[in-house]
Amino acid sequence: MARHFAAAPPQVACLQGVLDYYNAGTNWLTRCFTIEYAAWFRVVLPGLARLGLVVPLGGTTLFFRRSVLEALGAWDAHNVTEDADLGLRLARHGYTTALIPTLTMEEANGRAWPWVKQRARWLKGYAVTYGVHMRNPVRLLRDLGLWQFIGVQVLFLGTLSLFALMPLFWSLWLIPLGVAHPLHGWLSAGAFRAMTYAFIAAEALALLVNLVGLHKAGRLRLWGWALTLPVYFPLGTLAAYRGLAELATRPFYWDKTAHGVVLTGLKPPANLPPRPLPHPVSAA
Repeated sequence: MARHFAAAPPQVACLQGVLDYYNAGTNWLTRCFTIEYAAWFRVVLPGLARLGLVVPLGGTTLFFRRSVLEALGAWDAHNVTEDADLGLRLARHGYTTALIPTLTMEEANGRAWPWVKQRARWLKGYAVTYGVHMRNPVRLLRDLGLWQFIGVQVLFLGTLSLFALMPLFWSLWLIPLGVAHPLHGWLSAGAFRAMTYAFIAAEALALLVNLVGLHKAGRLRLWGWALTLPVYFPLGTLAAYRGLAELATRPFYWDKTAHGVVLTGLKPPANLPPRPLPHPVSAA
């Protein structure tokens, strides 16, 4: 890490490693969680970096220039997704994050309700982060610039809106089944078709991103399970509703996740070498 920092420009204040799961074989939930992490850390975050957008940090395998971290006040103790908030604060002060090809293996949450509670905390933290930084949107725009400001809207507000409105998107699957959709009376035929095609295209793109992530992670054998993700992500909607409810009632509550409960599939795979990422790239 010291070598990375020594070779990096001074504005690189953080190094973010790759996270993966060693218990993907435990059950269906851990397989889907593994696919999601493969896409996030090997496709989405590098994509944000290359586009020059804000990189929301993962809570593990992070390395900082201590002087910068202390100057920014370190972590926000009242934010339950403090890593994502810190990534945004780094960007606001002109610092960047570099992605490095080091791999950390974690335990995937293999139980449905604890998964919902864990994801609710993450989404609540996204909402807190967005609310805190958008208290003065003009200043945020000035700090980040238009491109990164738009990226923040898409990443934070878009993520929350996607999970909260997902039942509406799922209802579009009624159309291929020949069931009349309630929106038929509100939209023109052309607008309705365009929205349907956009939904199908988005689903296809999401599948492609997940498959690319699995390929980069050396886990392409899980490709068939990627087809079940439309059944997996409804849990995220439950988590979003829980997180938003907690935002109003107990915004600082940290719902801890118990680990070591699922007793199968915990042995790290012996044949899973880390796939090198491209040369470290930076993003604010």
